[in-house]
Amino acid sequence: MLVDSHCHLDRLDLTPYGGSFPALLDETRKDGVGHMLCVSIDMESYPEMLALVEEHPQISISAGVHPNEQHRREPEPEELVALAAHPKNVAIGETGLDYFRSGGELEWQRERFRRHIAAARACNKPLIIHSRAACGDSIRIMQQERADEVGGVMHCFTEDWDMAQKALDMGFYISFSGIITFRSADDLRDVARKVPLERILIETDAPYLAPVPHRGKPNYPRYVGHVADCLAQVRGIDRETLAGATWDNFFRLFPAVA
Repeated sequence: MLVDSHCHLDRLDLTPYGGSFPALLDETRKDGVGHMLCVSIDMESYPEMLALVEEHPQISISAGVHPNEQHRREPEPEELVALAAHPKNVAIGETGLDYFRSGGELEWQRERFRRHIAAARACNKPLIIHSRAACGDSIRIMQQERADEVGGVMHCFTEDWDMAQKALDMGFYISFSGIITFRSADDLRDVARKVPLERILIETDAPYLAPVPHRGKPNYPRYVGHVADCLAQVRGIDRETLAGATWDNFFRLFPAVA
């Protein structure tokens, strides 16, 4: 079975499933996906996200505010810690830095990142970190705020091997998305060959970043198999080995859902 370690189930277009969330889950299971982590983007939509997935044991959740959501309500660490006490909650995030999509003075983004790390350390849960075009500052803040005390995952990894090494040295896992299937992603595939198998996760980031052959269309958790196939080919192993390793890795990082 496969784990989609990062998706946004509350933002999926359910039209192909007759508007039925259970129907989507049934099809996802048939395609070999046994568990999903539904990741929080903002506080405003968090209650609706939780209500959608709460009754489904194959879904776990996180609590956090995405670095690009500038005008969303800023939670204090204490609020994130309280949300993390929910039995389905396994992580703080997603959080981090994005200098590609956000411009201008970005100290607000860095301060948000620091608050999320503080919350993760307070509740002893791993971090889901988003970093885009922000390698230096991401690692610097992770080091300054002692993110290594809780670890976590560098989600939808697109940075270079130097950053991957530094994150691995801090106890983080590296997660690859559908981007690894893109023709232009040779450098990323080189990174994927070097990351130890026991520290790799796979994800869709659905509904975003659909893998080949669905690129440019809405993404769904069932497509995580394409990520697994590509990554297995890149590493010269079979899909079953890759699936088993990433399943074990996920539940090692997020033991609360094992």
